[in-house]
Amino acid sequence: MIRGFIDDNRERMLDELKELLSIPSISTEHSNAKDVQICAEWIADHCKSIGMKRTEIYPTKGHPIVYSEWLEAGEDAPTVLFYGHYDVQPVDPLNLWTNPPFEPVFRDGKVYARGATDDKGQVFLHLKAIEALFKENGSLPVNVKLLIEGEEEIGSPNLSPFIREHKEMLRCDTVLISDTPIFAPGLPSLVYGLRGLCYMEVELTGPNRDLHSGTFGGAVDNPINALANVIAQLKDGYGRIRIPGFYDDVLPLTEDERTDFARLPYDEKEYCNALEIPFTFGEFGYTTYERTGARPTLDVNGIWGGFTGEGAKTVLPSKATAKISMRLVPNQKTEIIAEQFEKHIRAIVPPTMKVRVSNLHGADPALTPRDSNGVKAAVKALETAYGKKPVLSREGGSIPVCLLFDTILSAPTVLMGFGLNSENAHSPDEHFSLDNFEKGIVATAAFYKEFVLE
Repeated sequence: MIRGFIDDNRERMLDELKELLSIPSISTEHSNAKDVQICAEWIADHCKSIGMKRTEIYPTKGHPIVYSEWLEAGEDAPTVLFYGHYDVQPVDPLNLWTNPPFEPVFRDGKVYARGATDDKGQVFLHLKAIEALFKENGSLPVNVKLLIEGEEEIGSPNLSPFIREHKEMLRCDTVLISDTPIFAPGLPSLVYGLRGLCYMEVELTGPNRDLHSGTFGGAVDNPINALANVIAQLKDGYGRIRIPGFYDDVLPLTEDERTDFARLPYDEKEYCNALEIPFTFGEFGYTTYERTGARPTLDVNGIWGGFTGEGAKTVLPSKATAKISMRLVPNQKTEIIAEQFEKHIRAIVPPTMKVRVSNLHGADPALTPRDSNGVKAAVKALETAYGKKPVLSREGGSIPVCLLFDTILSAPTVLMGFGLNSENAHSPDEHFSLDNFEKGIVATAAFYKEFVLE
């Protein structure tokens, strides 16, 4: 029945998707604030049109949040909260787009536009799944709540206070999110874990001003040299992090998890060729996907100081700065890691330097039990849509909102995404596979049917 709904309504759905993708809802640009509001209104109107009983637009200090609900399944029925976002990234550089980013184009079985895969296309398929279920049965098999925000691409600054203030309204049994990729075309996958983040900045200061390296070199320590030496001490030659206590709380991979990682298709040569690197690098004893999805990391994201212009300038700089991020895994805590990092930095900085360590931002990792009701329902739903069992994996990135749902609502998160890593999210020519769009409608409808409380 769901596939019949898709066949009968394909042209209309694609016209609606095109309309949604045409709205330049760039949350970081003040000049697009009106467009973001228009997009929120479009989403709210569409929720009403497909049959949701109550829909409201909540203003915030920034961009509005759309909330919609249908609770006619009854008090004894489970409740699913879907979370997504309607805001999008900026579009620069424009010259690298084949078509204007807010003039959607359908070609080669894909839709090309900003927001196509992140996250408007994936939000829209959820609305179509709900519409299909209403058309099929006149009702939904579970209670459904929709929480769709307009600030995800700028860090969701107003989402946490909204969830805390409306905790009872948002109460649910599980949270469903489609903002993650499937592993490969035709290979459904379910993300049950996300790494956290601890992002730090280190600044070393030597002399009170830049100095002539001929006059003072050899007598005054160079902050860039000192910072390079400090960074070199943070990891050993095999990629293992040397901060004392860093690995104390790391949750080891189970044998079942390692088996699932081994099921993921991987070709070392192809992986290296795509990145134009001679070899991969990382912690001994773990595969590439285990290292990127389930092991902690430490990377220098930027470093600067002294003279970097064209030509030569013999300067001994006053300051040197680096930004350093650490991806965290269950059960690491960003606050504890930040403290350990700063303590270690201060211990290894030479006495010739003054040091400032800043904690810029972070998020704890998230892990949903693989035997949870939501994960079980998602596995069945993806098998219904794709005709094969999904692989279970962890994602190397971070979605801080998952922690909010876990801590505030006490609701486990199911990450059932339908995009692909190759679809240029945040880049020119962003696109979304129409095949995955349609399979996503089937899978989402099946999820609502399969989700039960045991």
